[in-house]
Amino acid sequence: MVQVSAARYGKDNIRVYKVHKDNTTGKQDVVEMTVCVLLRGDIETSYISHNALISNCLTFHSYTKADNSVVVATDSMKQTVYLMAKQHPVNPPELFGAIVANHFVKTYKHIHAAQVKVKQHRWTRMTVEGKPHPHSFMRDGAETRNVEAEANRGKGVSIRSAIAGLLVLKSTGSAFHGFLRDEYTILEEVQDRILSTEVDCGWKWSTFTNLEDVEASVPKFDQAWSAARETTLRLFAQEESPSVQNTMYKMCEEILAAVPDVQAVDYSLPNKHYFEIGEHFLLLDHSGLTEEKPDMSWHKGLKNTGKDAEVYAPQSDPNGLIQCTVTR
Repeated sequence: MVQVSAARYGKDNIRVYKVHKDNTTGKQDVVEMTVCVLLRGDIETSYISHNALISNCLTFHSYTKADNSVVVATDSMKQTVYLMAKQHPVNPPELFGAIVANHFVKTYKHIHAAQVKVKQHRWTRMTVEGKPHPHSFMRDGAETRNVEAEANRGKGVSIRSAIAGLLVLKSTGSAFHGFLRDEYTILEEVQDRILSTEVDCGWKWSTFTNLEDVEASVPKFDQAWSAARETTLRLFAQEESPSVQNTMYKMCEEILAAVPDVQAVDYSLPNKHYFEIGEHFLLLDHSGLTEEKPDMSWHKGLKNTGKDAEVYAPQSDPNGLIQCTVTR
């Protein structure tokens, strides 16, 4: 016999834009975000057996019997997000995610948990003629501010905040050597190299008792985001990095020290490789085959390796991927 052992459902890619207008000054502030809502609970129908309501012997009838009587339509979830955005602040995203998640658990008694993911896109105010423009903005990168808020009935609200898509590069100040060598190793040790990555950094807050507890912590969310971003950029730039692993650990350590209410910090950093063009550089011919170019000086005596390297070929894949989580 088979059974549904776990299930959740919801609405993804809900695009929301909100503008706050100060009619006194004419200044406007904008927020654009993409929201995902996922619900868990008794997404099924209780039934009567022997004249008694058997509530702990539920089957997932919405899945197995096509009974939709307790299913909150995903379109209703979308409309709820829009209404919550109209009626409540959307900044910081931690608060908005908690408000939406709490709404579903509070409104529908058969919903035990609601997870809300908020991805806030960058709109940076333009500077025109040396002054901040009151209502014009630019998208200055793919970086997003992300939040996962989950309300669990009787268990409070859990929140993970994150920075994602922050592309960084340093042209020197990174090394990688002393690693394990065996018959599978052809990688040369490097004392100095280009280091580039797309930062995905997250921090998990101590569980909040309820929505009121989240509301009381509102000032901490922006402070933590600023601290995490500043720490990431500063250590990335200033650290004479012996490895990505060691640098990311130091980042986690500093963020935990700066934000006492955070219980865990995690990073995921893919290597963005830049290869010297010259000796041992591999070229693709028109047939798609790979052949090694053996010339030691690249072209007519030009040197472009080691201390003479100036021209590189950016590579998309394969790439290294380094991840870690540091907890208290």
